[in-house]
Amino acid sequence: MPRPSCRFFRLHVPSSLYRRSLHTATGIARAIAHVPAAYGTHDHVALRKIFDSHSFWKDFSTKGSTLAPSRKGLFQNHYLTHPKGFLEFSKATLEKCRKVVTKVANASSTDELKSIPRDLDRLSDLLCRVLDVADFVRATHPNIAFQEAASQAYGIMFEYMNVLNTTPDLKSQLQKAVMTPEVKDSWSEEETMVAEVLLKDFSKSAIDLPQYKRKSFVELSNDISQLGQLFTKGMNPDKPLLSLHDRQLKGMDPVILHTSQRTRAGISIPTVGPIAVAALRKLRDEEARRALYTAGRTSPRSQLQILESFLLKRARVAALSGYKSYAKMSLSDKLAKSPEAVSLFLQALLNDNKPRVKSEINQMLRLKSVDSANTTNQRAQVEAWDIEFYRSQLIAQQRSKSRRPDFMAAYFSLGTVMQGLSRLFTHLYGVRLVPSETVPGETWDPDVRRLNVFDEKEGHIAVLYCDLFAREGKNHNPAHFTLRCSRRISPAEIEEAAQMNPDLDPIQAATDGMSTSRRFSAGDVYQLPAIALICDFDATPDRPQEPTLLSFRDVQTLFHEMGHAIHSFLGRTALQVVSGTRCATDFAELPSVLMEHFAANAAVLGLFARHWQTDQPLPYEMVAEQLAVDRKGEGLDTETQILLAMLDQAYHGELPATTMIEEGGGGFDSTRMLQEVYDRHGTVRELRETSAQGMFGHLVEYGGTYYSYLFDRAIAGKIWKDVFNSGHDGGALSRERGERFREQVLRWGGGRDGWTCLANVLGDDRLRDGGPQAMAEVGRWGLGID
Repeated sequence: MPRPSCRFFRLHVPSSLYRRSLHTATGIARAIAHVPAAYGTHDHVALRKIFDSHSFWKDFSTKGSTLAPSRKGLFQNHYLTHPKGFLEFSKATLEKCRKVVTKVANASSTDELKSIPRDLDRLSDLLCRVLDVADFVRATHPNIAFQEAASQAYGIMFEYMNVLNTTPDLKSQLQKAVMTPEVKDSWSEEETMVAEVLLKDFSKSAIDLPQYKRKSFVELSNDISQLGQLFTKGMNPDKPLLSLHDRQLKGMDPVILHTSQRTRAGISIPTVGPIAVAALRKLRDEEARRALYTAGRTSPRSQLQILESFLLKRARVAALSGYKSYAKMSLSDKLAKSPEAVSLFLQALLNDNKPRVKSEINQMLRLKSVDSANTTNQRAQVEAWDIEFYRSQLIAQQRSKSRRPDFMAAYFSLGTVMQGLSRLFTHLYGVRLVPSETVPGETWDPDVRRLNVFDEKEGHIAVLYCDLFAREGKNHNPAHFTLRCSRRISPAEIEEAAQMNPDLDPIQAATDGMSTSRRFSAGDVYQLPAIALICDFDATPDRPQEPTLLSFRDVQTLFHEMGHAIHSFLGRTALQVVSGTRCATDFAELPSVLMEHFAANAAVLGLFARHWQTDQPLPYEMVAEQLAVDRKGEGLDTETQILLAMLDQAYHGELPATTMIEEGGGGFDSTRMLQEVYDRHGTVRELRETSAQGMFGHLVEYGGTYYSYLFDRAIAGKIWKDVFNSGHDGGALSRERGERFREQVLRWGGGRDGWTCLANVLGDDRLRDGGPQAMAEVGRWGLGID
């Protein structure tokens, strides 16, 4: 997922909710094609070896120390050679920021007004240079001193950003520029988009309100941040352990039984987590499953109170900003634009998915009707606690048909998958990944690999840091962090940097020492996108001759995260506010979800999937069988996500906002609202005693926008079908089709309206203006599951 990345007056958080295979097996029963001879280059061989060969990596990683014995800072940022460097970085950045603010506030001539979008973009870039790096370091760096210094720097810059929130001069000057025809007509499409984005951000910050209301806005915003952290930390069930009697344990995995805590009459098992899921899949006793399901979805009352207070304060912030609900405020700068449009999309998607859900329920019902352990057979009904149990049986039936052991991981060494991604990007976009030595101090862990990204026309275009191996204390969740965005560096900035840092190269001084390049077409200096890709794959230090092998799900995850990365690489805009993944939240997941289709395509897998010992190609039947297994229950999974998106809209809608504000929160019952949503739209009844909303963590990050991942899945499925021909007849490796997607979608980042991008890439003018009917049309496309 793309991690939170700074924009101007707020943190822009694209969503990443859950991942499943989207590719439908097409019955291709053949071995995957051999790798083309054209790929026998040094770069691709080295790319595989730096991940697969311990000895090769050891030799490769020491070259940087020999070439550059002097210590560099993190990411080659010359401030970050030591933890205290973060404070120096913050201080120098604040000095530059204040100069930009003064310049904008004093702008009066036509030429000065014309430069305001570029000036505000530079201000945003300066803030983000510190905030993005500090956010990454405090979450990832193993050194506590660096973590603490990064947190302190983050706090300093965030506080300054809140000061800008209460500086009306910036908005008034931007409005003045927008309202001057001679000024606005001179702007590029990017500059116009930046002005629109920042004006919308200003409108959400209560900047036009009287001082006492602005103070209230800031206080509420701080309260929301604190309550959100409390809510996230408190996402645990009211009953974390459940005691089961020995007579209820039939079907349970013996390993779990052996390792579980014994009680007088049986065992005690966790109510959430992998063991709980395994129990729901295996316990034959229906009452035991019901008890476990209920316990795992029942939150403490204190957690629900935090949630309801959190939602109340969000409603008040929206009201202060002039919006009838938080959802209306949140959606004002998204493709959806309004809660009504989101509702049309979700309802259309729900209708498209209904036949799939009905088929899955009928399959489960047939199993339940002949199940001797079924205690509710007379009701002929699949209950919520039955779904995992009968789904596991359907999967077992599917696996038994193949009679083939699953050795797929042997074909997916980490190095070959990275090699395959580079080859795929070369086919589609003329882009390749090239291993690069790092200099001392550049990375935060010795196992981090640096890849330089090269375009066959423009040369060096990005830097990718790969932190892909598990280690103690590391976050397990895969993520894409933006460390720095693309942006054109003006000659004036280079001159200013030379004056402030006379001992440094002027361009290096202007970019804090991080990577730059010149655009071949114009000769302009650009700061390069710098990305950190985080995964948690098992390393093999005890078996140095063996590479790290990935499951097929791991491969899908890596392709997904590299979809975010390619968006950052190719969305090389002149202005950083709209660079790469800094587009509308409900458009940000499109490239990453689309990459999941490529991960399951036979021609793409043929670029790299070979047995690490025998060099034999992967038989595609193995992939097709895995995809068939993954599809079991996918309709029900999709319905769950639709219901959660509907719940998110309900919690942030007008009715609860009015109720909460008028009654001080006392008239709002989040559990009752959950039940109403599930009763109205769900297929399987939700138990009245549950309150799973207390563990719905995405409410914090994606308030009002949880639909986004489903929305982008629908769009990705349509683009895979219409632009890439579902991968058939060479479509998955076509440069012509890849360039079409690059030129109409990727290259724009957030610099062009998403609906315009979609209309152009799909050739469908009905989508160009967006709106509720366009949202409904996307819902009718479905998710491409069949």
